[in-house]
Amino acid sequence: MNKTTQKIRIIPLGGVGELGKNMYVIEVEDDLFVIDAGLMYPEDEMFGIDIVIPDITYLLENRTRLRGIFLSHGHEDHTGALLYFLDKLSVPIFGTKLTLALTKEKLQEKNSRLPYEFREIDENTRLSFTHANISFFRVNHSIPDSVGIQIETENGSIVYTGDFKFDQSATEQYRASINKMAKIGEKGVLCLLSDSTEAEKVGYTPSEVQVENSVEEVFEKAEGRVIFACYASSVNAIQRLLNASFQSGRKVVIVGKTLQHVFQITQQLGYLEVHEDLIIRYEDMGKYKPHEIAILMSGHQGEPLEALQKMVKRSHKLLQIEKNDTVLIAASPHRGGEIFLIRTVDMLFRAGANVITGPKVHVSGHGREEELKLMINLMRPKFFIPIHGEYRMLKAHANIAEKMGVDRDCIFIPEKGDVIEIKNGQIRQNGRVTAGNILIDGSGVGDVGNIVLRDRKVLSQDGILIVVVSINRNEKKVVSGPEIISRGFVYVRESEELMGQVTKMVKDIVTKNIKLHNFEWSNIKQEMRESLNSYLFSKTKRKPMIIPIIMEV
Repeated sequence: MNKTTQKIRIIPLGGVGELGKNMYVIEVEDDLFVIDAGLMYPEDEMFGIDIVIPDITYLLENRTRLRGIFLSHGHEDHTGALLYFLDKLSVPIFGTKLTLALTKEKLQEKNSRLPYEFREIDENTRLSFTHANISFFRVNHSIPDSVGIQIETENGSIVYTGDFKFDQSATEQYRASINKMAKIGEKGVLCLLSDSTEAEKVGYTPSEVQVENSVEEVFEKAEGRVIFACYASSVNAIQRLLNASFQSGRKVVIVGKTLQHVFQITQQLGYLEVHEDLIIRYEDMGKYKPHEIAILMSGHQGEPLEALQKMVKRSHKLLQIEKNDTVLIAASPHRGGEIFLIRTVDMLFRAGANVITGPKVHVSGHGREEELKLMINLMRPKFFIPIHGEYRMLKAHANIAEKMGVDRDCIFIPEKGDVIEIKNGQIRQNGRVTAGNILIDGSGVGDVGNIVLRDRKVLSQDGILIVVVSINRNEKKVVSGPEIISRGFVYVRESEELMGQVTKMVKDIVTKNIKLHNFEWSNIKQEMRESLNSYLFSKTKRKPMIIPIIMEV
């Protein structure tokens, strides 16, 4: 095949213009490869939504061309969406030992018994397909067994970095294969898709060693219990807690179902170093003095802040915050969660705890500007696509690439659904595919859309007013009502005059319409909405959702 005619397309279905929901489609001729399948936690305006996953319409339309889903590591922003659409796609899932173990555990939690095809890989694995070969290289991230992915085409390699940083002090199981990255770069990288999360920050991400030392110091000095709050999948943070507890002579209690599962899996597979007799049961905690205890905790969906607030309010099933507790929050809040973090810290201080958060106890798993430069230097790509970040992060990363010598015309900042085509020595957009958010609310997948969210927003801002009227159509008269029910709009007992006027308006509208020879319920309801909307706004400057209910007896 002539090199210039090989069709290569890159389509982000998530992970660009946002943090989380990572999912990228790489097409080489008829082979279609999916890299990662992550979820995202909801933004503030997504009222009642639990999580958000990518729209996979394009994958369903092209399922016969799918060759596999390739997972870079075990964090849920790269694997969490699998639970919601694997039953629709019969396709092999490739990942490292730890990544697959964590994914299988999540599927078991969902009681899923479908015959999924898991294929374990490591950095020495090489997979051959009709139009491309796929290999892997180790990267340094906050969870072991993280890899970057190389898709070799006739025109050169498409390289996906996954989440990465370069920590020169990293232990063996976290260490990056810099030598292998350099060899990939020497062979020729056609296009690099690189993590942009920390692209706006100069310098290097601080080393894990610095954080470990400061955590150990906190554990030594703390007079009471130490409560260590982290995301359930932050394996490096869990290891820091274990090391500091052992050094300070504390026993460890693990609280949180998801966290316990992650701990068991990582320990069984040998990714955690746990000293003998370090872990005790919650029931045995009373046998020890407060300064002999460390509590490792997280909450629902592996997120610690909500669980901490329950502990402050004494509504947590197992634990409450006590005076002299030292709380370490080793987690960065997800987008929109900054205010929630501040409020949680404030509540903890009010309860008498000492709270430590930020760089003393937590370090990012993503590289800053100098590390991003190093990746570009190692790979020496012809084309560059910044991924995994909000638009300003992608833009900052694009600027870094340009400074590093990548031609401006060879850099593409994508939007979700963009079809990015590499052809005849050029990179350009060639159309769009369906892409966006699928919202998960309780057990419902995708049944909540923009209209429902809009209604929830209205209800949260101005409340609801329900008007109930019973009518006898034959006698053309109102049998009962109007009854006015208000929730979140005004307190009825203190707004008798307003409610009286609303009742009169509704009665007048109904009486006027039912005297007509032919009348429609829909017309009466619409007139109620319009008249009441106008009147209530003039009196209260609020626009509640108005729901007329007309019953015929």
